[in-house]
Amino acid sequence: MRHFFFDTDYGVFRTVDDVGTELADIEAAKTEARAAVADMAKDGLHGGDPRDFVVSVRDEAGRTVLRVTLALTTEYPAEGRE
Repeated sequence: MRHFFFDTDYGVFRTVDDVGTELADIEAAKTEARAAVADMAKDGLHGGDPRDFVVSVRDEAGRTVLRVTLALTTEYPAEGRE
C-alpha cells in the first residue's frame, strides 16, 4: 500500500490534503482522483462558467505524481439561446 495526498482546486476554493489515503497503487489513486473531480464538478456547477476542476495527487515524498483536470464551459450558439 502507498500513501497518496489529494489536493483540490476549483477557482477560489483550494484544499491541501494533509492526511492522505492509503491505496494499492497509482491506478487506484487515478480512480479516486477522477471520482473526486466528478464530485467537484457536480457540486460546483452553480459558481459560473468557465471553470476548471483539478485534483493533484502527491506521493509520500510530496511529489505530484498525477493531476486530473476537468474543464467546464457552457456556450450559447447565437441562434440557440432564447
